[in-house]
Amino acid sequence: METSKVDSAPYRFGEYGPGYLLRGPRTDFGVVRLRPGDDASNHYHAQIEETFVVLEGSATLWINCTESYTVGVGDVYRCEPGEMHYFVNETDSTFRALFVKAPYDPADGVQVPWTPGDPVPAVATTAR
Repeated sequence: METSKVDSAPYRFGEYGPGYLLRGPRTDFGVVRLRPGDDASNHYHAQIEETFVVLEGSATLWINCTESYTVGVGDVYRCEPGEMHYFVNETDSTFRALFVKAPYDPADGVQVPWTPGDPVPAVATTAR
């Protein structure tokens, strides 16, 4: 058995970003934390589905650079393989969400540079 605590995630960028709680062998569990003004880079996974459960605050979730959703505490969103996803915290409060990625594959992540207002990348129509 393995254990972890939601508040113990070592965030990628120190105080914010994704932080893993448990990795593999079949599933990843982690927390993404965004301070006001922070974002989590636009990306997709070829084989992995990623599910988010909002624990604190709210943020905007962009799907495939064309659809946006305001997500808040208690909301659950699942991104299918090939679906680009990008979070941005445009509020004055911290945003935190639990994420679950399955199946486990630490190499399955494709970064697609994009922020709202940029042209939609060509990969947006072919990723799915």
